[in-house]
Amino acid sequence: MIAKASAPAKTILFGEHSVVYGEPAIAGAVNKRAYITIRESNNDRSVFKAPDIGFEAELLTRHKKYILTKGKPGIIRYILEALYKAHDHSPIEITLSSNVPIGSGLGSSAAVTVATLAALYRYHNVRFDKKSLAHDAHMVEQAVQGVASPLDTLVSTYGGIVYLSRNKKIEHINAKFNVPFVVGYTTKHGNTGKMVKDVKNLKMRNPKIINPVITAMGNLTNYAKQAILKGDFDKVGELMNINHGFLDVLGVNTLELSRMVYNAREAGAIGSKTTGAGGGGSIIALCPGKVDEVAHAIARDDNILKIRFTRKGVSSRFYK
Repeated sequence: MIAKASAPAKTILFGEHSVVYGEPAIAGAVNKRAYITIRESNNDRSVFKAPDIGFEAELLTRHKKYILTKGKPGIIRYILEALYKAHDHSPIEITLSSNVPIGSGLGSSAAVTVATLAALYRYHNVRFDKKSLAHDAHMVEQAVQGVASPLDTLVSTYGGIVYLSRNKKIEHINAKFNVPFVVGYTTKHGNTGKMVKDVKNLKMRNPKIINPVITAMGNLTNYAKQAILKGDFDKVGELMNINHGFLDVLGVNTLELSRMVYNAREAGAIGSKTTGAGGGGSIIALCPGKVDEVAHAIARDDNILKIRFTRKGVSSRFYK
Protein backbone atom coordinates (compact mmCIF):
# COMPACT_ATOMS: atom_id res chain seq x y z
CA MET A 1 0.00 0.00 0.00
CA ILE A 2 1.21 3.47 -0.89
CA ALA A 3 -0.34 6.85 -0.09
CA LYS A 4 0.85 10.12 -1.56
CA ALA A 5 -0.06 13.72 -0.80
CA SER A 6 1.23 17.20 -1.48
CA ALA A 7 0.42 20.66 -0.17
CA PRO A 8 1.50 24.17 -1.19
CA ALA A 9 3.68 26.63 0.64
CA LYS A 10 2.37 30.09 1.39
CA THR A 11 3.40 33.69 1.69
CA ILE A 12 1.87 36.42 3.84
CA LEU A 13 1.07 39.49 1.79
CA PHE A 14 -0.29 41.71 4.55
CA GLY A 15 -0.93 41.49 8.27
CA GLU A 16 2.25 40.23 9.92
CA HIS A 17 2.24 41.03 13.64
CA SER A 18 -0.91 43.17 13.51
CA VAL A 19 -2.93 39.95 13.12
CA VAL A 20 -1.78 39.02 16.66
CA TYR A 21 -3.83 41.98 17.92
CA GLY A 22 -7.02 41.14 16.06
CA GLU A 23 -6.31 42.93 12.80
CA PRO A 24 -6.92 41.26 9.41
CA ALA A 25 -4.34 39.43 7.31
CA ILE A 26 -3.96 38.22 3.73
CA ALA A 27 -1.95 35.15 2.71
CA GLY A 28 -1.73 33.11 -0.48
CA ALA A 29 -0.70 29.62 -1.53
CA VAL A 30 2.27 29.59 -3.89
CA ASN A 31 3.47 27.18 -6.57
CA LYS A 32 6.06 25.49 -4.35
CA ARG A 33 4.99 22.26 -2.66
CA ALA A 34 5.88 19.61 -0.10
CA TYR A 35 5.35 15.98 -1.21
CA ILE A 36 4.84 13.07 1.19
CA THR A 37 4.88 9.36 0.31
CA ILE A 38 3.91 6.68 2.85
CA ARG A 39 4.39 2.96 2.26
CA GLU A 40 4.62 -0.18 4.36
CA SER A 41 8.02 -0.72 5.90
CA ASN A 42 10.19 -3.62 4.77
CA ASN A 43 10.99 -4.42 8.40
CA ASP A 44 9.58 -3.73 11.86
CA ARG A 45 10.85 -0.15 12.00
CA SER A 46 9.29 3.14 10.96
CA VAL A 47 11.65 5.49 9.17
CA PHE A 48 11.49 9.04 7.82
CA LYS A 49 13.63 10.10 4.86
CA ALA A 50 14.09 13.53 3.30
CA PRO A 51 16.72 13.13 0.55
CA ASP A 52 16.44 16.80 -0.51
CA ILE A 53 17.86 17.96 2.81
CA GLY A 54 19.98 14.87 3.57
CA PHE A 55 17.94 13.78 6.57
CA GLU A 56 17.01 10.31 7.80
CA ALA A 57 15.72 9.02 11.14
CA GLU A 58 14.14 6.00 12.76
CA LEU A 59 10.78 6.94 14.29
CA LEU A 60 9.53 5.87 17.71
CA THR A 61 5.97 6.98 16.98
CA ARG A 62 4.38 5.90 20.28
CA HIS A 63 6.71 8.20 22.19
CA LYS A 64 7.07 11.07 19.69
CA LYS A 65 10.80 10.38 19.57
CA TYR A 66 13.34 9.59 16.88
CA ILE A 67 16.83 8.17 16.44
CA LEU A 68 18.83 10.36 14.08
CA THR A 69 20.58 8.48 11.28
CA LYS A 70 21.90 11.45 9.33
CA GLY A 71 21.33 15.16 8.83
CA LYS A 72 19.81 17.81 11.11
CA PRO A 73 16.38 17.44 12.77
CA GLY A 74 14.58 20.30 11.00
CA ILE A 75 10.96 19.38 10.32
CA ILE A 76 10.86 16.07 12.22
CA ARG A 77 8.76 17.30 15.19
CA TYR A 78 5.82 18.06 12.89
CA ILE A 79 6.06 14.59 11.33
CA LEU A 80 6.09 12.92 14.75
CA GLU A 81 3.14 14.96 16.02
CA ALA A 82 1.12 14.16 12.88
CA LEU A 83 1.94 10.45 13.27
CA TYR A 84 0.93 10.49 16.92
CA LYS A 85 -2.39 12.05 15.94
CA ALA A 86 -3.29 9.95 12.90
CA HIS A 87 -1.23 6.74 12.80
CA ASP A 88 -1.71 3.32 14.43
CA HIS A 89 2.07 2.96 15.02
CA SER A 90 2.49 0.11 12.50
CA PRO A 91 5.89 0.15 10.70
CA ILE A 92 5.90 2.56 7.75
CA GLU A 93 8.36 4.45 5.61
CA ILE A 94 7.73 8.16 5.07
CA THR A 95 9.56 10.11 2.39
CA LEU A 96 9.50 13.89 2.09
CA SER A 97 10.37 15.70 -1.12
CA SER A 98 10.01 19.46 -1.24
CA ASN A 99 10.88 22.51 -3.31
CA VAL A 100 10.06 24.75 -0.33
CA PRO A 101 13.29 25.81 1.38
CA ILE A 102 13.14 25.07 5.11
CA GLY A 103 13.21 28.28 7.15
CA SER A 104 12.57 30.51 4.13
CA GLY A 105 9.41 32.02 5.62
CA LEU A 106 7.12 30.24 3.14
CA GLY A 107 5.33 28.06 5.67
CA SER A 108 7.25 24.85 5.03
CA SER A 109 6.08 23.34 8.34
CA ALA A 110 2.41 23.91 7.45
CA ALA A 111 2.85 22.41 3.98
CA VAL A 112 4.60 19.34 5.40
CA THR A 113 2.03 18.95 8.19
CA VAL A 114 -0.96 19.17 5.84
CA ALA A 115 0.58 16.76 3.32
CA THR A 116 1.59 14.28 6.03
CA LEU A 117 -1.89 14.16 7.59
CA ALA A 118 -3.57 13.84 4.18
CA ALA A 119 -1.27 10.95 3.26
CA LEU A 120 -1.87 9.26 6.63
CA TYR A 121 -5.63 9.52 6.27
CA ARG A 122 -5.40 8.01 2.78
CA TYR A 123 -3.09 5.26 4.01
CA HIS A 124 -5.54 4.29 6.77
CA ASN A 125 -8.63 4.81 4.60
CA VAL A 126 -9.94 7.52 6.93
CA ARG A 127 -12.51 9.83 5.36
CA PHE A 128 -11.74 13.53 5.71
CA ASP A 129 -12.60 16.88 4.20
CA LYS A 130 -10.57 20.06 3.89
CA LYS A 131 -12.20 21.69 6.89
CA SER A 132 -11.27 18.84 9.24
CA LEU A 133 -7.81 18.50 7.69
CA ALA A 134 -7.05 22.20 8.18
CA HIS A 135 -8.21 21.97 11.78
CA ASP A 136 -6.11 18.88 12.52
CA ALA A 137 -3.05 20.41 10.87
CA HIS A 138 -3.46 23.55 12.97
CA MET A 139 -3.62 21.38 16.10
CA VAL A 140 -0.34 19.71 15.10
CA GLU A 141 1.38 23.07 14.54
CA GLN A 142 0.01 24.37 17.84
CA ALA A 143 1.27 21.31 19.71
CA VAL A 144 4.76 21.79 18.26
CA GLN A 145 5.00 25.59 18.44
CA GLY A 146 2.92 26.34 21.53
CA VAL A 147 1.08 29.15 19.72
CA ALA A 148 0.23 29.00 16.02
CA SER A 149 -2.01 30.96 13.68
CA PRO A 150 -4.52 28.87 11.69
CA LEU A 151 -3.70 30.91 8.59
CA ASP A 152 -0.73 28.84 7.34
CA THR A 153 -2.48 25.48 7.51
CA LEU A 154 -5.70 26.92 6.04
CA VAL A 155 -3.83 28.26 3.02
CA SER A 156 -1.87 25.02 2.55
CA THR A 157 -5.10 23.03 2.71
CA TYR A 158 -7.39 25.13 0.52
CA GLY A 159 -4.96 26.94 -1.77
CA GLY A 160 -5.73 30.33 -3.28
CA ILE A 161 -5.62 33.70 -1.52
CA VAL A 162 -7.17 33.84 1.94
CA TYR A 163 -8.38 36.86 3.92
CA LEU A 164 -8.66 36.58 7.71
CA SER A 165 -11.04 39.27 9.04
CA ARG A 166 -10.99 41.12 12.35
CA ASN A 167 -13.65 38.74 13.69
CA LYS A 168 -11.52 35.74 12.60
CA LYS A 169 -13.71 34.75 9.68
CA ILE A 170 -11.96 33.22 6.70
CA GLU A 171 -12.79 34.50 3.23
CA HIS A 172 -11.35 33.11 0.01
CA ILE A 173 -10.50 35.97 -2.34
CA ASN A 174 -11.63 34.98 -5.83
CA ALA A 175 -9.52 37.28 -7.94
CA LYS A 176 -7.28 36.92 -10.99
CA PHE A 177 -4.05 37.82 -9.27
CA ASN A 178 -1.62 35.57 -11.12
CA VAL A 179 1.09 38.20 -11.02
CA PRO A 180 4.76 37.18 -10.59
CA PHE A 181 6.59 37.64 -7.30
CA VAL A 182 10.16 37.08 -6.25
CA VAL A 183 10.91 35.85 -2.74
CA GLY A 184 14.28 36.70 -1.31
CA TYR A 185 15.48 34.83 1.76
CA THR A 186 18.59 34.85 3.93
CA THR A 187 20.46 32.12 5.74
CA LYS A 188 19.63 33.97 8.96
CA HIS A 189 16.35 32.51 10.24
CA GLY A 190 14.09 34.63 12.41
CA ASN A 191 12.60 33.38 15.68
CA THR A 192 8.86 33.95 15.41
CA GLY A 193 8.20 33.64 19.14
CA LYS A 194 10.94 36.13 20.01
CA MET A 195 9.81 38.65 17.39
CA VAL A 196 6.19 38.50 18.56
CA LYS A 197 7.37 39.02 22.14
CA ASP A 198 9.61 41.94 21.14
CA VAL A 199 6.74 43.70 19.36
CA LYS A 200 4.50 43.13 22.37
CA ASN A 201 7.08 44.70 24.69
CA LEU A 202 7.54 47.67 22.33
CA LYS A 203 3.76 48.13 22.27
CA MET A 204 3.57 48.03 26.07
CA ARG A 205 6.33 50.63 26.42
CA ASN A 206 4.88 52.94 23.76
CA PRO A 207 1.13 52.27 23.52
CA LYS A 208 0.13 55.70 22.20
CA ILE A 209 2.58 55.33 19.32
CA ILE A 210 2.38 51.62 18.49
CA ASN A 211 -1.37 51.07 18.93
CA PRO A 212 -2.24 53.47 16.07
CA VAL A 213 0.39 51.76 13.89
CA ILE A 214 -1.23 48.37 14.53
CA THR A 215 -4.66 49.79 13.64
CA ALA A 216 -3.24 51.43 10.51
CA MET A 217 -1.76 48.09 9.43
CA GLY A 218 -5.22 46.55 9.70
CA ASN A 219 -6.76 49.33 7.64
CA LEU A 220 -4.00 48.91 5.06
CA THR A 221 -4.77 45.19 4.80
CA ASN A 222 -8.42 45.97 4.05
CA TYR A 223 -7.39 48.47 1.36
CA ALA A 224 -5.10 45.81 -0.08
CA LYS A 225 -7.98 43.32 -0.25
CA GLN A 226 -9.98 45.74 -2.40
CA ALA A 227 -6.96 46.42 -4.63
CA ILE A 228 -6.44 42.66 -5.14
CA LEU A 229 -10.10 42.20 -6.06
CA LYS A 230 -9.78 45.00 -8.62
CA GLY A 231 -6.50 43.64 -9.99
CA ASP A 232 -4.84 46.98 -9.20
CA PHE A 233 -1.22 45.83 -9.02
CA ASP A 234 0.18 49.33 -8.64
CA LYS A 235 -1.94 49.97 -5.54
CA VAL A 236 -0.98 46.60 -4.07
CA GLY A 237 2.69 47.44 -4.63
CA GLU A 238 2.30 50.85 -3.02
CA LEU A 239 0.61 49.32 0.01
CA MET A 240 3.37 46.71 0.29
CA ASN A 241 5.94 49.50 0.50
CA ILE A 242 3.94 51.30 3.19
CA ASN A 243 3.50 48.04 5.09
CA HIS A 244 7.26 47.50 5.08
CA GLY A 245 7.64 50.91 6.72
CA PHE A 246 5.21 49.90 9.45
CA LEU A 247 7.20 46.72 10.06
CA ASP A 248 10.28 48.91 10.38
CA VAL A 249 8.49 50.90 13.08
CA LEU A 250 7.78 47.63 14.91
CA GLY A 251 11.50 46.82 14.84
CA VAL A 252 11.27 43.46 13.06
CA ASN A 253 13.31 44.33 9.97
CA THR A 254 17.02 43.58 9.73
CA LEU A 255 19.88 44.83 7.60
CA GLU A 256 19.58 41.75 5.38
CA LEU A 257 15.82 42.10 4.92
CA SER A 258 16.03 45.80 4.14
CA ARG A 259 18.89 45.20 1.72
CA MET A 260 16.73 42.75 -0.23
CA VAL A 261 13.72 45.08 -0.14
CA TYR A 262 15.61 48.05 -1.56
CA ASN A 263 17.60 46.00 -4.05
CA ALA A 264 14.28 44.72 -5.37
CA ARG A 265 12.79 48.20 -5.70
CA GLU A 266 15.86 49.58 -7.41
CA ALA A 267 15.65 46.72 -9.93
CA GLY A 268 12.03 47.53 -10.81
CA ALA A 269 9.77 45.94 -8.20
CA ILE A 270 6.62 48.01 -7.72
CA GLY A 271 6.33 46.77 -4.16
CA SER A 272 8.52 44.87 -1.71
CA LYS A 273 8.31 44.10 1.98
CA THR A 274 9.29 41.69 4.71
CA THR A 275 7.01 38.66 4.81
CA GLY A 276 6.56 36.70 8.00
CA ALA A 277 7.74 37.50 11.51
CA GLY A 278 10.99 39.22 10.56
CA GLY A 279 14.27 39.13 12.45
CA GLY A 280 15.58 37.14 9.47
CA GLY A 281 13.79 35.03 6.88
CA SER A 282 12.17 36.48 3.78
CA ILE A 283 10.95 39.39 1.72
CA ILE A 284 8.45 39.34 -1.12
CA ALA A 285 8.69 41.58 -4.19
CA LEU A 286 5.88 42.27 -6.67
CA CYS A 287 7.55 42.72 -10.04
CA PRO A 288 5.39 42.29 -13.18
CA GLY A 289 7.65 42.52 -16.23
CA LYS A 290 10.78 42.70 -14.09
CA VAL A 291 11.09 39.23 -12.57
CA ASP A 292 14.54 38.42 -13.93
CA GLU A 293 15.95 41.85 -13.11
CA VAL A 294 14.64 41.73 -9.54
CA ALA A 295 15.74 38.14 -9.03
CA HIS A 296 19.25 38.99 -10.28
CA ALA A 297 19.49 42.03 -7.99
CA ILE A 298 18.51 40.08 -4.87
CA ALA A 299 20.63 37.04 -5.79
CA ARG A 300 23.83 39.11 -5.68
CA ASP A 301 23.77 38.78 -1.88
CA ASP A 302 20.93 36.44 -0.96
CA ASN A 303 18.77 33.51 -2.09
CA ILE A 304 15.74 33.80 -4.37
CA LEU A 305 12.63 31.95 -5.51
CA LYS A 306 10.34 32.97 -8.34
CA ILE A 307 6.73 32.30 -7.34
CA ARG A 308 3.13 32.74 -8.37
CA PHE A 309 -0.04 32.26 -6.41
CA THR A 310 -1.90 29.02 -6.99
CA ARG A 311 -5.49 27.94 -6.44
CA LYS A 312 -4.38 24.33 -5.94
CA GLY A 313 -4.48 23.23 -2.32
CA VAL A 314 -3.80 19.82 -0.82
CA SER A 315 -3.88 16.78 -3.10
CA SER A 316 -3.78 13.10 -2.09
CA ARG A 317 -4.06 9.60 -3.59
CA PHE A 318 -3.94 5.97 -2.48
CA TYR A 319 -2.42 3.06 -4.42
CA LYS A 320 -2.86 -0.65 -3.63
